[in-house]
Formats: sequence, C-alpha cells, structure tokens
Amino acid sequence: MLSKTTALLKNLPRDSRDTLFLLLVIAWVLLPQTAHLPLWCSALAAAVLLWRGWLALNLRPLPGRVWLIVLLATTMVATWLTHQTLLGRDAGVTLLAVLLSLKTLELRARRDAFVVFFLGFFCMLSNFFYSQSLLTAVSMLIGLLGLLTVLVNAHMPVGKPPLRLAAKTAGLMALAGLPIMLVLFMLFPRLAPLWGVPGDALAGRSGLSASIQVGNIASLALDDSVAMRIRFEGLPPPQQALYFRGPVLSDFDGREWRPQRFNFPSRYGLAANLSVSGTPVDYEVTLEPTNRPWLFVLEAAAQSPQLAGYQSQMQADLQWLVNRPIADQVRYKARSYASFQHGPLQPVVGLREFVELPPGFNPRTLALASQIRSDPRYASADSAPLVQLVLDKLRTGGYVYTLEPGVYGQNSADEFWFDRKLGFCEHIAASFVILMRALDVPARIVTGYQGGEQNSVDGFWTVRQSDAHAWAEVWYEGRGWVRIDPTSAVAPGRTGAFQRLVAPQGVLAQTLGNISPGLAIQLRASWEALNNAWSQRVLNYTQGKQLSLLKDLGFTSPSWEDLAYVLLGLVVLLSLLGAGWTLWEHTQHDPWLRLLERARMQLARAGIQAPPSSSPRQLAERLAERLGAGAHAGPHGQAQTRALSDWLMQLEMQRYASASLGHKPQDNQPLRTGLRQLKRQFRHLPWPAPRAVSAAQPHDNPHHD
Repeated sequence: MLSKTTALLKNLPRDSRDTLFLLLVIAWVLLPQTAHLPLWCSALAAAVLLWRGWLALNLRPLPGRVWLIVLLATTMVATWLTHQTLLGRDAGVTLLAVLLSLKTLELRARRDAFVVFFLGFFCMLSNFFYSQSLLTAVSMLIGLLGLLTVLVNAHMPVGKPPLRLAAKTAGLMALAGLPIMLVLFMLFPRLAPLWGVPGDALAGRSGLSASIQVGNIASLALDDSVAMRIRFEGLPPPQQALYFRGPVLSDFDGREWRPQRFNFPSRYGLAANLSVSGTPVDYEVTLEPTNRPWLFVLEAAAQSPQLAGYQSQMQADLQWLVNRPIADQVRYKARSYASFQHGPLQPVVGLREFVELPPGFNPRTLALASQIRSDPRYASADSAPLVQLVLDKLRTGGYVYTLEPGVYGQNSADEFWFDRKLGFCEHIAASFVILMRALDVPARIVTGYQGGEQNSVDGFWTVRQSDAHAWAEVWYEGRGWVRIDPTSAVAPGRTGAFQRLVAPQGVLAQTLGNISPGLAIQLRASWEALNNAWSQRVLNYTQGKQLSLLKDLGFTSPSWEDLAYVLLGLVVLLSLLGAGWTLWEHTQHDPWLRLLERARMQLARAGIQAPPSSSPRQLAERLAERLGAGAHAGPHGQAQTRALSDWLMQLEMQRYASASLGHKPQDNQPLRTGLRQLKRQFRHLPWPAPRAVSAAQPHDNPHHD
C-alpha cells in the first residue's frame, strides 16, 4: 500500500504534487487551532482542504468566484452569530482560518500562492494566542519549515525539482536566520504592554472560582493541567504543610458560598492583624494564567509578593489581590512563615457575620448542633473542644472521601452528615463549617491548592489543578483564626504523599505506565522539567533579565535605551563582518575566471550565447560566427570585433602562455582595463537581433505563475 502511494505521488504532475504538499502544511498549521475554533469552522476548513486535494488529484478545475463569495458571506455571518462580533482574538482567528482555507480554492497564479503562504504564517503565529508551551513551539517550528519549503519551491518554476531540495534550502535559510533571531530575542527591548501575547478578557480558564457550589472543585480534580510551579530557596516545607491560600468564602445563601461582602478592614474592625514568627520560607512562583486578580501564596505571607507590572494588596482575610486579572503567565517571589497568627484575638461584633446561616436549610444539622450544646460538657465550651468533637465524628463515623459522591440536594450538610457520608473536600469543608456555625462558632471556608509534587529532574514543585483544595478556618479566642482541614480527618493521605489525586491519563500514558511505571514517571518528570525550562528561560525572559544581562556586560544602571544602542551596535558590527566576509570571499576567486565570465556575460547581452565552460578561443569563434567577421557593422564595427577577438586571445595567452611571454600569471590589470574600454565601445555598436529560439520555453504551471 505504501509503495503504491509513493508511486502515485511520483507520477503526479508538479502542480498537483505542490498543491497537495501545501494543503498538508496548512492542515498542520490549523490542527492545533481546532481546540479553540468553533466546530463549524473546523469542519469547514477540513472539508475545503479535502475538496481542494480531490480537485488537485483528479486535475479538476477550481470553483468559480460565485461559490467563493457565497462561502465567504456564509462564514462571515456564522462568525458574527458565534462571537457576536468580527473583532477580537477569537473572532479574528476564526476569520483567519476561514480565509486561509477558502484561499486554497483560487490558487490560479503565483501571487495567489504567495497570499496563502503569508496567511499561513499569520495563522501559525495565532496559535501562540492560546498556548506558548514548548509543544506548541515545536509544532509551529515544523509548520514554519513546511511553509518555507513551499515558498522556496514556488521560486523553482522550471521542471519538477524534488521537495527535499526545497526543504534543504529552507532549512539552511532557517539556520542562517537563527543568529539574528537569537540577537533580537536577547536584546530587542520589551516595552510593556506592547510586548507579549494578548489575552482575551472574556475567555474562560480552568481554575478555582470566586464562589463554590458543591461539585465545583471536584471537577477541577479531573484536570491535570499545571496551576503553578514553585522553586524553594533551601529546604521546602513538608508536603502536608503546603497550603497555598486563595479566595476565602464567608457568605452562604444555602446553596452557594461567596467571599465576604466587606473584604477589607471593615466597619467592625476585622483587620488582618497578621503577626508572623519563626524562620521564613523564600520561594518563587510561576503562576499560569487565571483571568483572576489572585496571587496564591504559601500561608502566610506578611510582605507583598514581588511581581513586576502589578500592584498587590493583602485583604483582611489574608488573600493577596493584584490590580488587574492575570491573563498571562507571571512569576513572583514571596516570603511566607509557617508560624503565624491573624484576626481578632478577643470577641468582636464583626465575628457574628461568621456564624450566620440562612433560615430554612439543613434542619437536621441545626438539630445536631442543639443536641451537642444541650450536653453539659459542651454547653459553654469554647471552640477547641467543639472542633475536636466534630473531627472525631468525621474520623469514626464511617465517612468516606470520594470524587463521586453523587448529586447533593438543597440540604447538602444534612445529606453529608446523616445520609450519604460521602464527599470530596468541598463537601467535607462546607458541612464542617455549617455545623460549626450552628454551634455558634465563627468559621469560614478557604480555597486554594494543597500539596503538589516535586520534579526529580529540576527540583521544582508542580501544583496542578487536581491539587485544588478547600479547608476551614475556625476562630479561637486568644489565637484568632486557625486552619482546620476536616478532609484530613476523613482521608489523612489526601494532604500527604500517599493519596494524592491523580487525574485520568490518556491511553498512551496508561499503556506505558502498565508496562513500566518507573519509566512513565521518569519520562513525565523529564518532559515537565523541559517545559519548565522553556517557561523560565524563554517565556519569562523579561526586561529585567535583559537589564541584568547589560549589567553583566558592564553597564552600571542600564535602561531600555541602552538595550537599543547595544542592539544597533551589534547590527552594525554584523553588517561590517558580512561585508568583510564578502570582500574576502571575492578575493579568493580566480581573477582570470572572473574576467572570462564578465566577457561571456557581455557577449550574452549582445545575443551571443555560449556555455559557461567556453574557453576564450571558443568565445572568439562564436563572436566571429555570430557577427560574420563584423561585415554588417562597418569599418568601425569590424575594428571593434577584431579588438574583442584580440582581447580574448590575449586572455587565453595570459593563462596558458604567460611563462613563455614573460607575464606574471596574475597580472590581469591590463586585461581589466581593456575590457572596460571595450564594454563602453561595444555598447554603441549596431548588434543584430538575436536568433529566434527554436524550442518553446517550459510552461510555468499556473499554480506558481
């Protein structure tokens, strides 16, 4: 089957072969976009490319312009109905994919092919609007080489040159441009907000939400994508102590938990009152885009994280917010303390907000709280014994940690405590907080990420969306807010190293894991380390790193103007080196051969054609044959013809009889002077018209005309 396909491709006309290769490259460029394009757009692009390939294979004519106009108008309307606009990132990429696929239906001339090439380059770049990962970069590099191959092939109009020859030329072109690319990458000034890939503020992203209903975080547990990477300076804390704080949820309407309405030093005086002690933990976070203004920090950070281009502020609930949503990957340094205390230490009026429960919900949980309070041992107990009682109930009451507890109804806490006894961290934390509030103990939910895994290759800690977690904070008199993780009472391994959540894997990963689990783990760690290196060294190569590079070069206080000067200086230096190389290479060529080539070109302009391998004597014979000894040109023309013939014979003698005549082999100055004089004189001679060419020139295929 493969041999038949190869034979079929070899026997195809060049126009069909080139068209099929171009369609293959376009399909490769468009393939990563299918995850972001509307379904109708992906289907249309695939259908058009297949149709165009069928036309090329069967040598059928292209459709008329009426069809193209109808298709274009239809897709414009469909784009408007899908995105409600023709502007913006998503609508623009949709139109770009449509135009690229439809343009293949009017490849009638070389200029049409050039339009397709450059649309392909634009479409290739648009892939980076959605992902700048290493896999995307490698995929688009292959697409770039494919487009360059097609472009080089289009500039070979004669015959049927093999595609591997065009691919070789394209690869050499890419290698030649690599040093320039590296210089521009290192030194071209990055001026925010002009530098970077624009995000779409309306696009949704996976991650924690600003509110939760039972089931939200469980869906994130099935997402294996990276949420952030952390590099600790020194020894990291234990895995069970890695709590990265996010939104704090205090308001409950019976179905949904939301942040406190007055999440700042409020009218009741509930300021953060954060005090830290002990040895700090310094670390650097590379946070993936969230489209939320949240910074996730290890509990608890007393100082503002160092994040260039953003202004950060700590809220009363210890959550760190920035002044705008994070739409691109960012990196920031932070310092946290494992030993900390925050919130009011004595009862205040504002704490009553954290014991409020909506009426009409979870009556059995409220009855359980009344029953506990009716026990003399707990009638006037403070927070500590009540928390311990509820945690003991979770440990010994037959409660099970699971990602598939089923759909909970309106009274979710009642179902958890008395019926299902199944749940995920959000079920457990929410039910725990509701029961604590029913016991008149201030409590709230904290969401974020817990744990992660250390990459054995590069040492970075990787926190995934599957590490999303919810825990509780309970107020203790004299201690303030204290973290309580009720999930640990149900499943202690969830916050340790032995029962981490693992998202479902693909077929290939499962197969490899079944064959060699150790190899699968090592391959995954190596790939993620490579991705992380790409992220740290390429995607996060910021203006600060550029200025640090200038400091290493000796600049005391570098600025972006200094970057421009260094870049300009390098451009001038490389230009001078290129000119010097060209001059040196010019001097390495045989001067005698250059004179012979100049004479042959001069005769070619007059219509006297000769092979490049012709000797001076053969050129003189062609001249005599072509001009008939100069009889048509008059006495002056005859003299000039004889002069050129004599010059050619002198050139031959200089090469082959120089020793016997006493000339130096490289003494070409008289010959160069003579040729310049002859060129001026021959320009005004009445040369006869060239003979008609007997054979027709090879027909250029319409695809590249």
